[in-house]
Order: sequence, then C-alpha cells, then structure tokens
Amino acid sequence: MKKITILSGKGGVGKSSVTASLAVALSKNHKIITADCDVDASNLALVLGVKDLKNKKQLSTNQIAEFDLRKCTSCKKCFQECNFNAIEWKDDKPELKQFGCEGCGVCELVCPEDAIRLINIQNAEIGYAQTRYGFLIISAQLGIGQSGSGKVVTAVRKLAEEKAKGAEIMLIDAAAGIGCPVIASVAGTDYVIAVTEPTPSGISDMKRALSMVDHFRIPYGIVINKFDINKEKTKEIEEFGKERGIEIIARIPYDKGFMDALVNLTPIIVYNKKYEGLFYGIADKLKQILSLTQR
Repeated sequence: MKKITILSGKGGVGKSSVTASLAVALSKNHKIITADCDVDASNLALVLGVKDLKNKKQLSTNQIAEFDLRKCTSCKKCFQECNFNAIEWKDDKPELKQFGCEGCGVCELVCPEDAIRLINIQNAEIGYAQTRYGFLIISAQLGIGQSGSGKVVTAVRKLAEEKAKGAEIMLIDAAAGIGCPVIASVAGTDYVIAVTEPTPSGISDMKRALSMVDHFRIPYGIVINKFDINKEKTKEIEEFGKERGIEIIARIPYDKGFMDALVNLTPIIVYNKKYEGLFYGIADKLKQILSLTQR
C-alpha cells in the first residue's frame, strides 16, 4: 500500500479540501483509505460529508503525575525540577495544575519518597466511518487541553493499517506546522504533497515543512492553491521548485465555490464538476510517480 501525506506548513491554505477531492478522484480506479491525522482540529470527515464517526472509543496515549501526599515530606524536589511548571505548591504540598502535566516523569524520578507515580489518562477519541464515496475515513480528536498529539497520530495510522483490507493507497491529512503530529504523519510514507498559497507566510512555512520532509528523504511535490491571488509570489514558488527540482503538481485558482462546498460538506470535485479534470490530473500524476496501475 502506498502512503501519501498531504501537509501545508501553514494552516488555512486548503489542505483538507485538496485531500478530500484527491481522495474522491483516486477512489474511482483504486481502493483507498483516508486518515485524518490533524488530531488537534480534525475536519476531513466533515469535508467528506461524515457528520459522526462510528465505532468510537476512548484512547489513552499519555500519562500525568499522581501524588501520594501521605508519603510526601515536602522536600519540593518535584516542584523545583518540573520543566513545564505544572506543579503548584499549596499548603506545603504539591498539586498538579490542570492541563499542565506533560507526563515526562521527571517528578517521579526525583522524588526520594516514592510518592509520585504516572497514571494513564484518556486524552483522545478515535473512530472510523464509511464515506458516501466508497472508502473509509479514520479520525481522532485530541481532548481539549490534552497533550500527546504525536502518539494519537500514530494510533490513527495504526487503525488505518488495520482497516485497509487490501487498499492500494492511504491518504494522510497532516496537521499544519512541523511539530510532533506532522512528523508522525510523514514518517514512513512514500510521497508528500505540500499545499501552499502565494503569500509570504505560506511560502516560508512550506519551506520549513519541506526541510523536515527532507530529513526523512521522502520525495514530494507542491500544489499551489489560490495561485492567482498573487502571481508574483506564485512565480517565487515556481522558481523555488525549479531550483530544487520539485514538481509543481497543480495550480488551483481562487474560487469562493470552495467555501460553498465546505459549507455543504461536499468535496469541490463533486460540488463543482469543472474541477474534475484538475483533481483527476493530480491523481494521474501521483499514479505515475508511485507506479500505480489502474484497476
């Protein structure tokens, strides 16, 4: 199974919209599965018209500190050594701040009285559903204020692998940025599509994201969304690609119809048939790059 990650660096450039329409295009001739790995703000299911995931379950990928105050001698070592400032000192005893603990375990290590232990917490919810387009979507949502997004992404990918059942392609919708969830989305994949827009921040964040992809030695291409809002910046992206030998896979025009499609929970390729050629064209390029044969 070929794994393709779609990332952006910068948020709000249309990454999930591109992923949804590309999924529909690829599913016409290939068995695919989609994984929404933007676990802090998962919305790919909505773009595909799935309002509620089925088979949901709680997920535990993180731990927090728990204090046994009967053993505590108020030495303050845990309070002093916590790099995340997650411990308050009240009435001469430690108390954990809400949403503060990262589960690093330093406090447990430095406590001389064995008064601290790490306990598992339920920090996310994961599930899957069948889309109206004939393929599954796997998705998870990190709890408000919870940490451990990278591990949740790993859980999403693992479940997607289990549910793939002969799928030829896995499309992974990554989070914005270059943090742990993005790294977990990119590692071990076959190809990366960087969706960007012709703005200073769009270009800068794309370059940072691609530098991270370079670390994993994964090939990639660029999709320029809203290419016609700033043709000078679009040319800058194209020149960057030419200098680095990066293929510009597609140029998508600015169109308010994309927002209308989102409001109607429908991929633009279905909402407006004029985009069929564009996204089928991207699908064809990917099939050539990844040496996929049509069913």
